[in-house]
Amino acid sequence: MGPRTTHVRGGFVAESVKKGARITGTDRSKLAGELKKKYTSGSSIRALAEETGRSYGFVHRILTENEVQLRGRGGATRGKAKQH
Repeated sequence: MGPRTTHVRGGFVAESVKKGARITGTDRSKLAGELKKKYTSGSSIRALAEETGRSYGFVHRILTENEVQLRGRGGATRGKAKQH
């Protein structure tokens, strides 16, 4: 059985029939293209992982394998401590 697609916010994302099933070849390339497009449009890796039912590490690996420039982490950065 091949992957099925599930409608999610903003388009379709390939979803494996069985969670954690190996995705190779054309299916992997198609998924990589969809993840790349969504990530470059502003979706986070965590959001993509949740949408696809995959782990954060899987999504991160797919993006880096496809030479996607990853964004830096958000949130506050450490600066010099205030002197009293």
